[in-house]
Amino acid sequence: MKVSFEKLKSMVVFAQIVEQGSLTAAAKQLGLTRAVASYHLKKLETQLEVTLLNRSTRTMALTEAGIAYYERCRIITEQANAANQQIENIKSEPQGLLKISCPVNVGMQLIVPAINTFKRQYPKIKIDLQLTDDVIDIIKNGFDFAIRGVALSDSNLQATKLTTMSTCICGAPEYFAHFGKPKTPLELAEHQWVVYQLGSKTLTLQKDGKKHDITMQGGLSTNNAAARTAFVEAGHGIGRIPLYDAWPKVQAGLLEIILDDYKSKDIELYGVFPPGAAGSKKLRLFIDYLKAYFVKQHTALGMLKSS
Repeated sequence: MKVSFEKLKSMVVFAQIVEQGSLTAAAKQLGLTRAVASYHLKKLETQLEVTLLNRSTRTMALTEAGIAYYERCRIITEQANAANQQIENIKSEPQGLLKISCPVNVGMQLIVPAINTFKRQYPKIKIDLQLTDDVIDIIKNGFDFAIRGVALSDSNLQATKLTTMSTCICGAPEYFAHFGKPKTPLELAEHQWVVYQLGSKTLTLQKDGKKHDITMQGGLSTNNAAARTAFVEAGHGIGRIPLYDAWPKVQAGLLEIILDDYKSKDIELYGVFPPGAAGSKKLRLFIDYLKAYFVKQHTALGMLKSS
């Protein structure tokens, strides 16, 4: 039986319905109305004479036939995307849209400056940067790339390490003048912390082969890294802050680093992306550019610290 162009379209719509989890989300992703997406699904089931999805007002689940059919539809969709990417890669100047998700503070401090220079070099690549501290489903929400401060947890995604960022323990001069400056890890437990909710509540410091675990607790906590730094700067407690964020404030006299002879765990920054995006020229260019940009930033920061 020959497959018509209309049926191929219905197969692509069906694959998106499964991947997006709803007719509404699939329609939005494809630029269709919900009614059109529903039409393609019903038409497909009528032509195949099987039920592909068991649907209620709130849930949908693949039938056995739907599972098998989706795998074929997914392959067709991925091959079509690969064909488009291959043509894109042949073009002399890379172009197209990159939709990127990134944590707020990392985005404002590092990624926005990087994109500023990246866009000058590749003006035809469009960037849609969404800043959020939530870990979103990038496939479901149609993102090409996401920047995360944790290792890959979703096996459906691919990941690449972008950089390693040092951290430091900081406090405001006002705080230390009032509560004293801790000189040992043991004293840290007696102080107020500004707690970052998305990170571990236990801080591990190492020196001379010995480990010290400190539970960070205090009267202020937040899920936003920029807010954490602002609260520390205002004198509400001490905090573990990425060096790139803390250092300009240290130079300005707004923060002081303590116990810098102890080593704390670095933050590893990752880029994650759907498997189908791996062959995209514009994405490869952006990833390579970010890695080179972070090397330059790390070198510059090291020179500032040693000066």
